[in-house]
Amino acid sequence: MAQTALKLQPGDPAPDFELLTDAGETFRLSDLEGKTVVLYFYPKADTPGCTKESCSFRDNMSRFRRRGVVIVGISPDKVAKQAKFKEKYGLPFTLLADEDHKVAEAYGVWKLKKNYGREYMGIERTTFIIGKDGKIARVFPKVKVDGHVDEVLAALEEVA
Repeated sequence: MAQTALKLQPGDPAPDFELLTDAGETFRLSDLEGKTVVLYFYPKADTPGCTKESCSFRDNMSRFRRRGVVIVGISPDKVAKQAKFKEKYGLPFTLLADEDHKVAEAYGVWKLKKNYGREYMGIERTTFIIGKDGKIARVFPKVKVDGHVDEVLAALEEVA
């Protein structure tokens, strides 16, 4: 399996996609045209880092809502796992199931990872801010969870 070479940059059109939500409904990114979107990719629902990141977005939701920002999380988990994760932590935003990782590949975040001497393909924790015009406004690669939401909020001041 080849590592994705695609690297989206600010100013590039955000690749449109269609995935199932945590509720099993169809979601299309293009349906959010005219809104600022924070699209964050996380490796696996209900794991320590992903839980901390998602709960941090949740805990700051009012700050995003005041700016009219829509938050969407994506991982390769199944719909049922996303639904359980959302319910368990009371996440007030949509989670998407990218089971075949095609969207992660389109965004260039499906990468070769190494952990404890093992190599495997998986999501590199990455966040994108997509402007109202449907273009990438900001990319946060290799996200470190601590302080990330504050970085995103600060960047939104420049974008919106």
